Amino acid sequence: MTAMPLNLPEQTLRQRSSMKWRMYDADVLPLWVAEMDVAMHPAVRAAIDEALDASDTGYPAGNEYQEAFAAMAAARWDWHPDPATEIARVGDVMNAMLSMLQGLTEEGDHVVINPPIYPPFRQIVTGYKRHLTEVPLVDDRLDLDGLRAAFAGPDKPTAYLLCSPHNPTGTVHTREELAAVGELCAEFGVHLLADEIHNVLVDPGTEFVPLLSVPACSHAMVATSAGKGWNLAGFKGGLIIRGTDAADKLAALPPLARQSGGQFAKIAHTAAMRHAQGWVDDLMAEVSANKDLLQRLLAEQLPAVVYRRAPGTYLAWLDCSALGLENPSLHFRTKGKVALNNGSDFGPEYGQFVRMNLAAAPELITEAVTRMASSLER
Repeated sequence: MTAMPLNLPEQTLRQRSSMKWRMYDADVLPLWVAEMDVAMHPAVRAAIDEALDASDTGYPAGNEYQEAFAAMAAARWDWHPDPATEIARVGDVMNAMLSMLQGLTEEGDHVVINPPIYPPFRQIVTGYKRHLTEVPLVDDRLDLDGLRAAFAGPDKPTAYLLCSPHNPTGTVHTREELAAVGELCAEFGVHLLADEIHNVLVDPGTEFVPLLSVPACSHAMVATSAGKGWNLAGFKGGLIIRGTDAADKLAALPPLARQSGGQFAKIAHTAAMRHAQGWVDDLMAEVSANKDLLQRLLAEQLPAVVYRRAPGTYLAWLDCSALGLENPSLHFRTKGKVALNNGSDFGPEYGQFVRMNLAAAPELITEAVTRMASSLER
């Protein structure tokens, strides 16, 4: 390992004005929203500084971001999307998912999701007058039989929103699962739309399979971004990528879908993808060690909490049902001074779950579990 990205002291982190560190009082340890406790990569900082020195603050142009992603895809996954015809720059991942829904479905249509699921998946469906069809994960994996039943059911969904890797469980879908999903969507005429923002955030030795690298998914569309993998959410930008058989779907996007990305997002994300591939791999080695640490700490201090370690993302999905708490996330925040995501945000039936952010120093994770255990003793 050449670097230790997760080594910033708490005192330094508390100087930040971002959501993670300002939402709650200073005595609360924040391990909730998906921001990472890392410093900006030097190459990203240099690219931004160069643009500032040149007052290069206008509208973005060119294909640099698309080309950087295509180069990364070829090197990491032996996948070769065409940056000129198959990749488009957009504002961010969830606005890209919304644009795909608006372009490919109608008000009143049904859209399939897999709870527990990242909350904006629900918001873009119900907030834009579409209806949800829910096919929950089974043992944290896709329910292919459930998807078939939903696709063939009376509601006749027109789109399926896939999260890959899955947030919040960290599930990394297999090539076989993705092929089966692609075949099902083709059989029933369902648009397959995927969020792959966590694509580089997998444990060492784990294979992430890009959806569009699977031949059966050539009709699909994917949204992604460097914002999550390199902690660049403050530079809002993303990409839409179409499958080789989905040119008509890219053309169907609303007219402003490709005009919402910013200049600094293009610059920062491009620099990250071009110059910080090793950095993100070092990061995920640390996150993987933090997952092992969390398993040990829970076994020692909170054995009733169920944690199914998964290879994707830097998030942990914890089942607190056995603790007998009415609202685990509220309890841990008010009694233990640890902020975790409320599981009910990922689906109303998951109120006994919490989501923990493991992109933090081991000392902070250790302190968090100690506080959580102490809160139960009190």
